[in-house]
Amino acid sequence: MPVPLPLPALLAAMPLVVETGAAGSGATHAAVSALQAGAPFAWSLVLAGAVVIASLFPLAAARSKADFTPADLAAPRAMFERLPAWGKRANWAHQNSFEAFSLHAPACLLALFAAHTGAAPTGLAIAAAWLHPALRLGYIGAYVANLPPLRSLCWAGAILCTALLYSEGLRGVLQG
Repeated sequence: MPVPLPLPALLAAMPLVVETGAAGSGATHAAVSALQAGAPFAWSLVLAGAVVIASLFPLAAARSKADFTPADLAAPRAMFERLPAWGKRANWAHQNSFEAFSLHAPACLLALFAAHTGAAPTGLAIAAAWLHPALRLGYIGAYVANLPPLRSLCWAGAILCTALLYSEGLRGVLQG
């Protein structure tokens, strides 16, 4: 039975070297350049999705502290009152992760599309793409640990990163 390859192995197997002098090498080089230019935005999208999944871990820990049983599956929201204070914050952080992802994903896709149409991404946009998932992880940690100033800074920084990606994507689409 064949084993599916993980994403890093697939990316490593992709030909990123362009032979010079071959027929059509200019088109191949342009395709490779577009792929490389859009990589930070694609990775940001994947990592932002992973952050949503990671936000489940503190929530699961809180539910275990609240003696979660299979009977709670009938009304999982009713269990909220039994969660410890940090568990309630973990629940709110998890809910906010979906909201942040629903804003960030289209920004990544727009920036990725712009990169694939030939627009060169700026260093600021690339930094924003990589920084957003890290800030979201910091947000979850700060929320669960009840550190409101740090939580607010992480939230604002992540929103700014998303806004920069929208700006980058629009700039690229309008120029291309």
